[in-house]
Amino acid sequence: MNLKEMAAERAVGCVQSGMVVGMGTGTTARYFVEMLGQRLLDGRLKNILGVPTSSETERLARHWEIPLTSLREHSLLDLTVDGADEVGPGLVLIKGQGGALLHEKIVARASRQEIIVADEGKLVQILGSRAPVAVEVIPFGWPTYESALRGLGCEPQLRMVDDEPYLTDERNYIVDCHFAQIDDPRGLERELNSITGVVENGLFVGLAHRAFIASPTGVTELSAA
Repeated sequence: MNLKEMAAERAVGCVQSGMVVGMGTGTTARYFVEMLGQRLLDGRLKNILGVPTSSETERLARHWEIPLTSLREHSLLDLTVDGADEVGPGLVLIKGQGGALLHEKIVARASRQEIIVADEGKLVQILGSRAPVAVEVIPFGWPTYESALRGLGCEPQLRMVDDEPYLTDERNYIVDCHFAQIDDPRGLERELNSITGVVENGLFVGLAHRAFIASPTGVTELSAA
């Protein structure tokens, strides 16, 4: 079992029968979805409803025959399990390399408990030191946002796939903003979202409640408190 699987296994142990569960996007979250599906198939869990944060996660959940629902039907989720690109002090996160940051943030805000699963390589003392902040923007007029983003102290780079801009599930672009370090994530989150054309950004402040961080010596639980 690799480190990501170890973290996901701890998280799936928090799921109880009858829960409505948010399912994140990315490699570690994928292990969680697969483990959740296996427990439903073998009867260890029953009456679970899942809310996927991306079309990718939805396809995986359907493959494992996990019953799905939506936020329109269940506006408050029991818990959500998701990964992160960086986990900083106080469980402030950078997310978005999987391209689902908008849906992930909506689901996180709708959850009684947000659990993060990651390997020890995602832990940082200075936020922004390893991963860029993904910023989802409206395609219309994209170049006009670039100077405003640079004005916040980053190097913005439009995410590309095969010479075409990457498109989110909402058909928006993602700009990866590289900061040397982020000293005020809450303030930066507000500033990014105040730029006209920006839909959402990958700074998750005050949303994660617990994190399971896996290392070769085991899984450590961290809390936001």
